[in-house]
Amino acid sequence: MSFQYKDIKNFQSIDLENLFLSVKWVSGNHPDKLVVAMENSNTVFSAWDNKKLVGLINSLDDGCMTVYIHFLLVHPEYQSKGIGKELLGMVNNKYKDYLRVVLIADEEETGFYQNNGFDLAVGTKAMFINRF
Repeated sequence: MSFQYKDIKNFQSIDLENLFLSVKWVSGNHPDKLVVAMENSNTVFSAWDNKKLVGLINSLDDGCMTVYIHFLLVHPEYQSKGIGKELLGMVNNKYKDYLRVVLIADEEETGFYQNNGFDLAVGTKAMFINRF
């Protein structure tokens, strides 16, 4: 299978809704907000199977030192096909001169990120105010 990778920020809300809900992320219940979030992200890379959005990564950065990967998701039917690794590599390549790449991972996903060069933070806890 070959996929097309795009560097775009303009998405149809239905495409984002379908992708986010496919992985059971509550963000998918707010597709119009996701459209705005992608438009306002510094970087968005996406993976497509013809016209179907099957993967996405977005990041926010400070322009020189730190980039924060906000979302990385791959539709369940397309997982384990190298899409997540490719998207992560695209972000790492773009920000190769930055001093820190940061993300928050679900516990079951930490192995994937460690296999892609990330280290677990020691002595820290992720904290949120959720308003879903």
